Amino acid sequence: MVAGFGRQFPTGADKRLPITPTILQGLHMEFIAMCSSTYESLLFRAVTLYFQAGDLIIAGILSQIYIFSDEITFMKHPSQELSDQHMFLTQNYQHILAFEFAVKEINANPLILPNATLGFHLYNSHFIESWIYLASVELLFGWGRIVPNYKCGRKSIPAAVIGGPNSMIPLHMATILCIYKIPQVGREICTGEEKLETLPGTVFETSMTSHSYSLYNAVYAVAHALHSMYSSKFKNRAMAYGWREKIRNHPPWQVLPLSVCNDNCHSGFFRTKKEGEPFCCYDCLPCPEGKISTQDNTDSCFECPEDQYSNPGQDSCAPKIISFLSYGDPLGIGLAISAIFFSFITASVMGIFMKNKDTPIVKANNRNLTYALLISLLLSFLCVLIFMGQPGKTACLLRQTGFSIIFTVAVSCILAKTTIVILAFMATKPGSRVRKWVGNQLASSMVLSCSLFQATLCTVWLSTSPPFPDADMHSITKEIVLECNEGSALMFYCVLGFMGFLAIVSFTVAFLARKLPDTFNEAKFITFSMLVFCSVWLSFVPSYLSTKGKYMVAVEIFSILASSAGLLSCIFFPKCFIILMYPELNIREHLIKRTH
Repeated sequence: MVAGFGRQFPTGADKRLPITPTILQGLHMEFIAMCSSTYESLLFRAVTLYFQAGDLIIAGILSQIYIFSDEITFMKHPSQELSDQHMFLTQNYQHILAFEFAVKEINANPLILPNATLGFHLYNSHFIESWIYLASVELLFGWGRIVPNYKCGRKSIPAAVIGGPNSMIPLHMATILCIYKIPQVGREICTGEEKLETLPGTVFETSMTSHSYSLYNAVYAVAHALHSMYSSKFKNRAMAYGWREKIRNHPPWQVLPLSVCNDNCHSGFFRTKKEGEPFCCYDCLPCPEGKISTQDNTDSCFECPEDQYSNPGQDSCAPKIISFLSYGDPLGIGLAISAIFFSFITASVMGIFMKNKDTPIVKANNRNLTYALLISLLLSFLCVLIFMGQPGKTACLLRQTGFSIIFTVAVSCILAKTTIVILAFMATKPGSRVRKWVGNQLASSMVLSCSLFQATLCTVWLSTSPPFPDADMHSITKEIVLECNEGSALMFYCVLGFMGFLAIVSFTVAFLARKLPDTFNEAKFITFSMLVFCSVWLSFVPSYLSTKGKYMVAVEIFSILASSAGLLSCIFFPKCFIILMYPELNIREHLIKRTH
């Protein structure tokens, strides 16, 4: 009989929560009376708390007495440094009651361990690692002077060892017990969020706590494991002595402590309580995307640091890779080669026009506008290279602003050329007053005014909320995308919107002038070039918004290259073809003949 246990517990295999508040209140009074007479003796018991004899012994390493120890400074003798202050944790006394009650229930049930009685031996760990090791060694080799691998006064080792109430005890006792293949049962640790009745828990728990119930289940787990091991072999026909000896000298085996309702939740999962079920019954759900759990039976998952991501098993974090559109990337190499190729073609076209600057085709529609358009197209191809590579402060400032001003110059040149075509045709009519508007002054004014307006927008953008280098850690799970933050999305779309406005006006004017006489047929080519230009940039917006990471930059680069190439090919390639392949057509007489 265990010292201090005078009350008889209910018995029966079907009872799972037998310790009611009424019973525990009575035990509370008995325990207080016991403490008044045995408190001093309990304090000076080094490890052993309670013992109850039986054919099979289950050991338990619990924490009932807490020892306060001062920090060792190595300045005095250890005996002067170690304090002998103790605190008896009355709240944890319920764990002992739950242990003893489970053993009584099992012994009263002939279907679990027939012809054998279950006993227990409880040890105190004092919440200190060294005492846990001491208890682990003592339960193997006996009391008094401990000699490893020598059993002093002990006939058999425990059938299993149960540790608790926290995870520290099973972890440390496993260091010793695993060497000797002793089955260990760790108690399921609850969340601490279970709602208990409002009771004087600071002194003594008078209702079944989650820790006590876990301990109760652990004792049953050992008993059922023993029953399963030998029932198929011996059943009820074995002699009592043979049954007891077989179990007492059983070979090493392992017990996995499980909830009475479900298995453990492993790392990568978290527990969620089942509604209407006992508190130890829960569902195991995988951690949400981007979160992990590194321990079994955790109640929540946590996010990885911003520079890391969860692995597929969601039980550890892996570092994210740095990503940006570099010159060494296959996509970057292709775009860079395309930009250089079109730059070379543009420079070649400019060379052809400068060499044939006095021919009718070159002079027909304002050479200065033609040169300005070619230069702006050349710069637009080259500005693509600023979008590539690791973003820096200077590159971020020049990317969008430089591109927008260059494109504004190009589109305004096209608008001026188209306008001059219409005015030139109108000026050929007798008595027309439009003739005075035809000339370089009007063209230069249109290009300068449009470019100045765009430059003003860019200046406001840079002075209020300029672009800056940034790192996007959230768009792509496994990557840290180095990018240029536009600073002000409103200003970015204002700049694009003004370019779009100029493009639509240019397309409209060119479309209206497409049926002018052949001498002024440049409007036909401008109409088609602006159709290509507008189509590219209209498709750019949804494509840009739907992509992530470095591919956003690639979409913008592709749009710049495609629209610039469309203007270059549609406007200048037909003229170059005539200049190079049919120079006999590039004479004034031929143009006059075609006009009439």
